[in-house]
Amino acid sequence: MKREKYKRVLLKLSGEALAGDAGYGIDTDVLEVIANEIKSMREAGVEVCIVVGGGNIFRGVKGATKGMDRASADYMGMLATVLNCIALQDALERKKVNTRVQSAIEMRAIAEPYIRRKAIRHLEKGRVVIFAAGVGSPYFTTDTTAALRAMEMNCNVLIKGTSVDGIYTADPKLDKTATRFDEITYMDVLQRGLKVMDTTAITLCMDNKLPIIVFNLRETGTMLKVVQGDHVGTLVHKTN
Repeated sequence: MKREKYKRVLLKLSGEALAGDAGYGIDTDVLEVIANEIKSMREAGVEVCIVVGGGNIFRGVKGATKGMDRASADYMGMLATVLNCIALQDALERKKVNTRVQSAIEMRAIAEPYIRRKAIRHLEKGRVVIFAAGVGSPYFTTDTTAALRAMEMNCNVLIKGTSVDGIYTADPKLDKTATRFDEITYMDVLQRGLKVMDTTAITLCMDNKLPIIVFNLRETGTMLKVVQGDHVGTLVHKTN
């Protein structure tokens, strides 16, 4: 299948992606690399919005499994995403990339409240929009947030940066015989139980025919190649 060039994209970053090899906290060197990649997309005329997880600071589900109330743990996870979003905004604006953070939980001193039409207007004006605090409610992951915001923003594609170059039959770090998919359907992802995004996010994308591309965030220049339609990473779509 011929890959498309994309005009408006939603980039999903895990919190762990910002931590680098340390596995926790924010690695400023990694942040610098990611900001450069995003800047390259903007310079190519692509409209970019971003959802960042908070797992490098706090993961709600893990907290819940250790006896913490799930809703309380999830709210803490949402606040962790805000820290990551502000850090990414700072990295981008130091590179002269105009950026706005919109939060699903109101905190007007540091972020705009999430307003769909205002976010779209920011994108039309060439600003990068970073969505913080998930959907503002517990029990929803940032994967689901990414799928939802991508559809609300009328994005052409959801791109997800990971530590490997696409979707494999198994974890390539653990299974050396694992093979990579160039393309795969939403249904195959669900039926095989592949850990691409959570099932709610995959189902949302499937129901609304929103393609997903999974790529290696650590390879310089890959993000731009993805949005320009090059055959990198794995494309998740309706039919092969």
